[in-house]
Amino acid sequence: MADLAIPPAPALPGATHLHSGKVRDLYRLEEGPHAGRLLMVASDRVSAYDHVLSPGIPDKGEILTRMSLWWFDRLADLVPGHVVSATEGVPAHLRGRAVVCEPLTMHPVECVARGYLTGSGLADYRATGEVCGIALPAGLEEAARLPEPIFTPATKAELGEHDENVSLEAVVAVVGRATAERLRDLTLALYARGEEVARERGIVLADTKVELGTDAAGRLVLGDEVLTPDSSRFWPADAWAPGRTPPSYDKQVVRDWLTSAESGWDRASDAPPPELPEHVVALTRARYVEAYERLTGETFTSLQTVEST
Repeated sequence: MADLAIPPAPALPGATHLHSGKVRDLYRLEEGPHAGRLLMVASDRVSAYDHVLSPGIPDKGEILTRMSLWWFDRLADLVPGHVVSATEGVPAHLRGRAVVCEPLTMHPVECVARGYLTGSGLADYRATGEVCGIALPAGLEEAARLPEPIFTPATKAELGEHDENVSLEAVVAVVGRATAERLRDLTLALYARGEEVARERGIVLADTKVELGTDAAGRLVLGDEVLTPDSSRFWPADAWAPGRTPPSYDKQVVRDWLTSAESGWDRASDAPPPELPEHVVALTRARYVEAYERLTGETFTSLQTVEST
């Protein structure tokens, strides 16, 4: 398994650190009105090619958190979200990038919906003419819009490993047919809502991944983040055309620089990647900010900046 070398999570008074992923640190609250619930903190970490890079992208964690909160509100009629509070129980220095949420039993599958052919879906299609066991028309190009959105689940890989696309029947074998079909139908409904809202704002939602679990009452609940640049592939609508890869609102800027001659880094070597230069950090931040502002219609100003003035 690849070692992502995630930095140690900071200690928080009244909370126990449970887990750190590529971006988020998870704590259990031990005190106060939300004791027993979870505190999920989004960092500014950015990873690529199985490495956590330095430096991080300023405000990235806050942008992801606030965008997710915006979407949770707009998806609530489809499925409840796991967020309990973005203020009460959140330490002042983490406001904007942390939420208190209900513990969930997560389903052991990545729930992915695709409306356009790109990424691993395109690779599978070129090899087999199918994506996750779903046959697609011949002759589709990179970034082609699919006849209809499709559910393309994946296994949940260990940290540092890569998810593997699987068929619906593979999900049925793990969680049962009724649950697998609920996951499929809800994932496609969430994609349809997100695609509609994004399209109205001049953005193509090519695909998205959602995390679904059950709460203590057995309800299906939407967890983690939702419809952010880290969990979705957003393209500017005016830059989209079949046959080419549109620029995306995510960390593609970082990936492109790492594989360029300018970085001088060899992915095949054991050497860690070099530090990201200021212009790459600034451009990546600008892409995240643009996605937030175009989707929400709000001007992004960090809550930490507001509270410190």
